[in-house]
Amino acid sequence: MPELLHTAVFGLPPARIGKVREVIDVGDAVLIIATDRISAFDCVMANGIPDKGCLLTQMSKYWFESLADVCPHHVISVDFADIQARCPRPQSELKGRTTLAKKAKPLPVECVARGYLAGSLFKEYQTEGGKVHGLDLPDGMVNSQILPEPIFSPATKAETGHDENISFAGVENRIGKENAALVRDWTLELYKRAAARAAEVGLILADTKFEFGETEDGLIWIDEALTPDSSRYWDIERYSPGKSQPSFDKQYLRDWLETSGWSKTPPGPVLPPDVVAETGNKYREAYRRIVGHDLVS
Repeated sequence: MPELLHTAVFGLPPARIGKVREVIDVGDAVLIIATDRISAFDCVMANGIPDKGCLLTQMSKYWFESLADVCPHHVISVDFADIQARCPRPQSELKGRTTLAKKAKPLPVECVARGYLAGSLFKEYQTEGGKVHGLDLPDGMVNSQILPEPIFSPATKAETGHDENISFAGVENRIGKENAALVRDWTLELYKRAAARAAEVGLILADTKFEFGETEDGLIWIDEALTPDSSRYWDIERYSPGKSQPSFDKQYLRDWLETSGWSKTPPGPVLPPDVVAETGNKYREAYRRIVGHDLVS
């Protein structure tokens, strides 16, 4: 099946377009449509990964349902009948990739939980003399090593360019002390519970990011939930600290881009069939292991 890069929902307001998702206001709720677009180095590629949007939506559904006792979330329904009921005419391309969700005002911070010293956290550890987000870590830690305990690692939400790590005090300044404490506690509990589930199926959840939003009834968990787009999953059997780990996400794509000659500026290049296929395989394998079965079209 070819990838779905854009949607056109007839009779509804224009969508708000993100790198991957398109959000449509339907009055008392929103439709969140996950396309098959894929981005890397802050650029959207010219082609996508077939069924990626369905994988993201259905994996998020699994996690939102599994962790609903930790905190309230935005999902009203992902049932296609409920989605179709909000559309003036049949829209079969929305099946499996669309969430009917509560409206919320996103908080201006990304809430990241990290259980391993990887990615930008490892770089910060190296450049800041063993400190990360103002926290002292043991000397001599290596790339991908497990942390003494999971940490809350918040970041700003940049409109353009890269997000930047900030301190917990920076979160308090942006959203208030009470909200900051609440999202920190939710973030760490969601991470710990999800990491335990991942371990049951032979995966390490190295880190993940969450977003929360304000509603009239208080804060809720929004956006996506523990997908390969927002999380770093590693294979337990292949885990070897001291180096970067092969992961079930778009790292394969990033590695190809690094050697492709692309300048890392828009527009993103056309991905060759083998890169599309292998990247899709990574997403499908993460989904199959976590959810327990292959994606049902």
